[in-house]
Amino acid sequence: MSNTLEHLQWRYATKKYDATKKLSDEQRHIIMEALRLAPSSFGLQPWKFIHVTNPETREKLKAAAYGQSQLTDASDIFVLCSLTNMDETHVDAYVQSIAVQRHLPQESLAGFREMLLGSIKGRSADTLREWNARQVYIPLGVALAVAAENQIDATPMEGFDPKQFDEILGLESLGVQSRVILATGFRSAEDEQQTWQKVRFDAKDVMIER
Repeated sequence: MSNTLEHLQWRYATKKYDATKKLSDEQRHIIMEALRLAPSSFGLQPWKFIHVTNPETREKLKAAAYGQSQLTDASDIFVLCSLTNMDETHVDAYVQSIAVQRHLPQESLAGFREMLLGSIKGRSADTLREWNARQVYIPLGVALAVAAENQIDATPMEGFDPKQFDEILGLESLGVQSRVILATGFRSAEDEQQTWQKVRFDAKDVMIER
């Protein structure tokens, strides 16, 4: 437990990455799996994660992120996206996945399927989009914690133009919208913020008992 807290104290939102240092295949796999294995409401996973590997694309994204160097200097860039819609097709794909992976007859999940559809159909399109967008921050948080546990630097980033990102990455054809960036890699020795004291409110100010 103490190691976990030490790792969370160690992490910070890295501003400058060492462009010469890259994640190993194992480290990259850990981050990807942390994103994929994150929880979601009903387990519906209303997201896709875009791993941006093309250097030219990363340069374009940097311009759409107001020139922030993490977009090109970090080892790996992930753009976390939410579904623009949630419909019967997605629910059926999820239910079929449950049946296959748990070796269940799909008919046995009929009640669960109807419950999911009822919940979705009871929300407006705008409400669904907002709900999906909020869900994306769950895998972001999981990945940040997992990165810290593995001494991988990471930066959550919202400072970018979503419309430009969507266009550059062709996200409309995937039925998703960009929500937040996760940069991962290793801090540069020149990033002075790594020496700054972490500032958080005292536990007594944020942990409230009733």
